[in-house]
Amino acid sequence: MKGMIFTEFLDMVGDRFGLAVKDRVISAAGGAHDGAYTAVGNYDHREMVAMALELSAATGLSLQALLIAFGEHVFGVFTRHYGHFFAEARGAIEFLSRIEDYIHVEVRKLYPDAELPGFSYPACPPGQLVMEYHSPRPMAAFAEGLVRATVRHYGQPLSLTVEDLSAGRGTAARFTLAET
Repeated sequence: MKGMIFTEFLDMVGDRFGLAVKDRVISAAGGAHDGAYTAVGNYDHREMVAMALELSAATGLSLQALLIAFGEHVFGVFTRHYGHFFAEARGAIEFLSRIEDYIHVEVRKLYPDAELPGFSYPACPPGQLVMEYHSPRPMAAFAEGLVRATVRHYGQPLSLTVEDLSAGRGTAARFTLAET
């Protein structure tokens, strides 16, 4: 998993929960890197999971709620650093429908070694979008946060339904968006 995800996670923890909680998360998670991550490095996703679980224990918030909040946080980073991707789309459905064929293609140009999740898009009627997320990493709630933040960013009246497709493992989900 790209180091940028790790550095942003620790930034979010420090900003929202304070440096003491950030230090606790790093220490208790016991990762091989002891909190020393670089944005361009690659790290085992299990270190991220361990830190997120420790954050859940420290805050009393569910792991799912924390990962959704983290996805929303990272969306803000993406809009600041890669605003042109968002400016090119007329709305959330258009933007989200291009993740696999456009956004991920551009990410792979910048980071050829990135291990990205996959999205498939089953056919659906106009005004709807169905996205199916698949990853070997348990980050479906993180993806949900990104989707929720995208909908808010474009300010469209859309409903979002989320279905777990991985029996609670967090590795696959279906996101259905519909105009309201």
